[in-house]
Amino acid sequence: METKQDTPKILKNKYIPTAEFYSQIIDSLQDYSIFTLDNEFNINSWSSGSTKIFGYETDEVIGEPFDIIFTDEDLKNGIPKKEVETALKEGRATDNRWHIAKDKSLFYAYGLIFPLIGLNGEMLGYVKILRDLTDRKQSEDAIKKYIGELEDLNSHKESVLAILSHDLRSPLSAIIGAAKYLKENFQKMKPDDAQDMLDLIYKSSEDELDMLDYLVEWARIKYASDIFSPTKIKLIEYINKVFEKLRDTVSVNAINLHHEIEDDTSVFADGKMLVSIIQNIISNAIKHTENGGTITVSAKRNDDKIIVQVKDTGVGMSKEIMKCLFTPQLKALSEARKNNKGAGIGLLLVKGFLEKNGGEIWVESIEGEGSSFYFTLPSDKPLYKAGSSDEVMFDEST
Repeated sequence: METKQDTPKILKNKYIPTAEFYSQIIDSLQDYSIFTLDNEFNINSWSSGSTKIFGYETDEVIGEPFDIIFTDEDLKNGIPKKEVETALKEGRATDNRWHIAKDKSLFYAYGLIFPLIGLNGEMLGYVKILRDLTDRKQSEDAIKKYIGELEDLNSHKESVLAILSHDLRSPLSAIIGAAKYLKENFQKMKPDDAQDMLDLIYKSSEDELDMLDYLVEWARIKYASDIFSPTKIKLIEYINKVFEKLRDTVSVNAINLHHEIEDDTSVFADGKMLVSIIQNIISNAIKHTENGGTITVSAKRNDDKIIVQVKDTGVGMSKEIMKCLFTPQLKALSEARKNNKGAGIGLLLVKGFLEKNGGEIWVESIEGEGSSFYFTLPSDKPLYKAGSSDEVMFDEST
């Protein structure tokens, strides 16, 4: 009589899965790339899911090194070797990272690699499994970016309102008060006193207009994205434009302004924003550099970015000032404006433009010795635009 315990054995005896059976299962998993490596880390099998995800046909990739699927940055950091070492040590290695396809496009994937051991314990190679998570990654990044933009917008709203209510309202009240005094007392005032008051009104009005111009540019970053038009441009051309604009200013202050930019250095950025970035940083350096000082602009390549340095021999700044330099600080803005330094909102504008162009800014400074402002811009149009630099780890069961 057949028992329940006998059933599995009878079924097993009726059918033994073959290598072709398993191959068909693997090829049916179109959302996964599954391939194997030999002991020299060359690809020696390739699933149809791998072709779908990477774009390589089987005959194009067999015999190619494992490195072919990794980005230049990961290769530079020795990621393939580290994965294999972890797999040998722990039995498996997992990661979430960007990989590169045949057409050089990038996609985000969950990866698993483990050693392939034969029946007698011999080392046959490795199995690599990848699942394309680009859509999920982009959704995660979109949510993070949206939350960040809401927080940023709220911060900017408060900053703009503070500037409008304090840094614009107070000087405007003084201008109105001075004009009223002139209107009522002009006939009995001494000419020199009247002239001094008119000069004060004129200077205050100019400062007020400059501040309004900054706020308009700031708003352009946040609300006028339709006119944002990045393209690949020669950095030296825009450096020279700014130098020409500031020629009279540096001449009056006897400041030596020069650059060390190579002719073929290019960045991918919005041209109008780039002029504003360079002009604001150099103008800030001029205001804090004494007569006879030097301001030098240089640039170097770092992977897919250009790092630009604006170095001055000015007064430098304390760590406390550097800490809040790129965040709205009402007191600091007011003091800068009062002392005719004007650094505050201009650097906020620069930071916003750089972030819009995929760059960043930071500063190094020593009091009494000068400051160096650094900013980055992409050297070419990015292959992809990740919304967050944070590492996103997914559970393997997804």
